Amino acid sequence: MAESLIIDTNLSKEEKYKALLPQIEALTAGETDLIANISNMVAALRQGMGFFWVGVYFNKEGQLVLGPFQGPIACTRIPYHKGVCGACYTQQKTILVPDVEAFPGHIACSSDSKSEIVLPAIKDGEVKLVLDVDSDKLNDFDEVDQQYLEQLMKLVESWY
Repeated sequence: MAESLIIDTNLSKEEKYKALLPQIEALTAGETDLIANISNMVAALRQGMGFFWVGVYFNKEGQLVLGPFQGPIACTRIPYHKGVCGACYTQQKTILVPDVEAFPGHIACSSDSKSEIVLPAIKDGEVKLVLDVDSDKLNDFDEVDQQYLEQLMKLVESWY
């Protein structure tokens, strides 16, 4: 079955999220396979919002392990205590970074990445995965991104 997104590129960032999130919910409704849902979510975010890199890291084997993503190749494994993804995991909260070069211990999977937002999906008190979104522009993420991506993470948590 072919799926498509309907996102007007002339919309504001908030309007794009308001149009995109219900489409992701509809796209994943009734599907029980976690990887299929994550894959479509990541692709929809990249296509709908025009992000440089979007992907997830699963809490697996005592570290964060790369899952479905869209964009340039990425780091495969990240220790819990390293980088923005590790900070998100250990603090169990959204981490918004305007300039990745200024973040202590940042892991440069791509030198083109300039700013980042990472959000946890938490189920039963445990971080199951982190959603990592990178931009090739400085200070590209704000409270609007955080608000809507945190809403999306509630959907992701329901898939567990």
